[in-house]
Amino acid sequence: MKKTIMQVLPSLKQGGVETGTIEIATALQHAGIPNIVVSSGGPMVEQLKKIGVKHFKLPVHSKNPIRIWLNSKKLARIALENDVALMHVRSRAPAWSVKWASQKTGIPFISSYHGMYGIKPAIKKIYNRVMLQGKCTIAVSECVKEHLMTVYHYPENKIHVIHRGADLKRFNPDLITTDALMAFAEKKQIPVDKPIITLVGRLSKMKGQNLLLQALSHMKHKDLTCLLVGGKAKPEYEKLLNEEIQKLPDTVNVKTLSVSANEVPFIYALSNVMVSASIIPETFGRTVSEANAMHRIVVAFNHGGPKETIIDGQTGFLVPVGDILTLAQKLDNVLDMNVTQKEKMEQRARQRVEEFFSIEKMCEKTLKLYKEIIK
Repeated sequence: MKKTIMQVLPSLKQGGVETGTIEIATALQHAGIPNIVVSSGGPMVEQLKKIGVKHFKLPVHSKNPIRIWLNSKKLARIALENDVALMHVRSRAPAWSVKWASQKTGIPFISSYHGMYGIKPAIKKIYNRVMLQGKCTIAVSECVKEHLMTVYHYPENKIHVIHRGADLKRFNPDLITTDALMAFAEKKQIPVDKPIITLVGRLSKMKGQNLLLQALSHMKHKDLTCLLVGGKAKPEYEKLLNEEIQKLPDTVNVKTLSVSANEVPFIYALSNVMVSASIIPETFGRTVSEANAMHRIVVAFNHGGPKETIIDGQTGFLVPVGDILTLAQKLDNVLDMNVTQKEKMEQRARQRVEEFFSIEKMCEKTLKLYKEIIK
């Protein structure tokens, strides 16, 4: 009986799709289920080697039709030679290769729909639809499920909502000592003598850092630090951010910085409140769950993934999209909380992640789906 699971994705560079692939590969290994990964490569291949999962390097990131067809032939061969029972693809370009390999071998495939892809011009919708031509599709949130049903009229019974998971072992406030936290703050030159409001996400207008800066000017709390964690912005957006910073009182210290993946828990631990201000719906928004796991309250715009992960007023706060005045008010509310109120909300936030949005839950549901399809 065939029993190997094959995961296919464009590359193994840093990112959410890549991280999810490694997490599922690890869970399959722990469950004693043979599995392989196919991608064009990247630094995260080393993580697969450490857990004993074989990686096959193919240029499956390519959108060239000839290359896609050639990839399908090679994928078919890899699948047959490795006793593959199911192929799981995580992106559109490789999905075409996987589809044709599936037709050639008779091995079923499923997809994970990680984003709400654009549908203009019309040919894009045809290109995207390949993700919906397998046995079923995993949607990473309810909003993605709704998108598939509305835009593509995809049957509800073929959609399995499996939220992405936060690593509860890595994002655990009990693992960070005061000395280590202070050393990190000193290294990054982050002042710790005033409240810290943080937004983690690449510096891009769609992530809404400029809206957070506008909200800061309307807060009653004026003596604070704002961390914008996400690398370097493009010149035009950097100019916009600097213009917004110039409008703020001198007592508001805004700092943009980059951190490594291992340093992200320290950012959460240093912060008093986290913000998710994306102007387009996040398909899930793992940073919200990560911050909640670290006992941090998140104030987020009320759409996309955060709308599903946050219970307004109980585990965090939801704000009408783009409403900077309400955003300012909710940030003030968090800073005004007494210790007991804040700790209760932070504990509820962590508990919700443990119950619904952990890596363990994501892997458990995914492996259960694999077994159901193979049967």
